[in-house]
Amino acid sequence: MKAKVNVIVAMLMFGSIGLFVRGIALSSSVIALVRGVIGCLFLVTAGCLMKQPVNWRAIKGNWLVLVLSGAAIGFNWIFLFEAYRYTTVSCATLSYYFAPVFVILVSPIVLGEKLTKKKLCCAVGAVIGMLLVSNVLFLENGENGLLGIFFGLMAAVLYASVMILNKFMKGLTGLETTAAQLGVAAVILLPYTVLTAAESFSAVWASVPAVSWGLLAFVGIVHTGVGYLLYFSGMKKLPAQTVAVLSYIDPVTAILLSAVILRETMSVPQMVGAALILGMTWLGGRETQDR
Repeated sequence: MKAKVNVIVAMLMFGSIGLFVRGIALSSSVIALVRGVIGCLFLVTAGCLMKQPVNWRAIKGNWLVLVLSGAAIGFNWIFLFEAYRYTTVSCATLSYYFAPVFVILVSPIVLGEKLTKKKLCCAVGAVIGMLLVSNVLFLENGENGLLGIFFGLMAAVLYASVMILNKFMKGLTGLETTAAQLGVAAVILLPYTVLTAAESFSAVWASVPAVSWGLLAFVGIVHTGVGYLLYFSGMKKLPAQTVAVLSYIDPVTAILLSAVILRETMSVPQMVGAALILGMTWLGGRETQDR
């Protein structure tokens, strides 16, 4: 029961992150950099307190996968945070949740997994759902909204690459993998952030409100450090199918909070599209787990 509660709380945290990011007056790259640093330090500290020895040999053996996946995580955050700025939290989250569909389509090529008719139908259904959510068929979302959805889909592509790369990880625990990936993400994002967000750095002490620093610290500690710790501690004690079902708390939470707190609304076609994306992704993932 405790493991299930841990995963549920983690999903609630992940689903609410968009509300906090929207209130941070810093560029997406700065937010991603600080999130990676705080999250990594939190997980390393948690590992030390729990007296979990670090398998340095395994980390060294997986260095290439860790570098690639860490870079993907960092830039995935940047695209996701940009999506929050250009479109609604619900649309950005649903775009981001397209990642499992990309995994279904690419896994036959990269992982040698069989693409069944059911999986293909689920992927097609999710694509139709994305077209409805984006409102591109009705030309109602505007240029900025479509740009936001594009950023969300780019974030989904990068997260899908992380999901695939993690399949090649060997000998590392979930805590070690995540801490290493967050650390790599921070290292890779540092030069990128310095080069692309110089104005943000120069204005940090002068114009950024204190509330932004508070929100950024909260995102780094709670949504990243505590969230990942709860997720991995609960995930390893639960069946994969249970974790997959509970993961749908994330997008549902984002949609509900955006409607209640941000007063964001969804049209009937968008609601149908949201149901298609969530339903098709669930069915596709369920088949994988049942095999």
